Amino acid sequence: MVRITAYIKPFQLEDVKTALGNLNLGGMTIGEARGRGDNPEQAVQLAGHEYLIAMPLRSRVELVVTEADQERVIQAISDAVRTETAGSGKIFVERVTDAIRIRTGESGTDAV
Repeated sequence: MVRITAYIKPFQLEDVKTALGNLNLGGMTIGEARGRGDNPEQAVQLAGHEYLIAMPLRSRVELVVTEADQERVIQAISDAVRTETAGSGKIFVERVTDAIRIRTGESGTDAV
């Protein structure tokens, strides 16, 4: 199993949820995150004043899937959010050694 974590722009969240929902994989976790990649910080104009937004808001999407589904998930997320500009987001993949469904005691892929 692998955990796939994607950091995307918040306005793209619905597109990602739809793309992942079409894969019929099960659940996902959505959260908010603040941070930035290796792009320089940019100032924005608000009410006639310039502000530096050091840690812009991002949406975090997490799924645990089988290794067989890994590439489909990565492709679905990438297709839903890819732009030609910096800051399109990042996807991280980590190995998951086990999962346990607390209610039933199931483990491994049965718990996912």
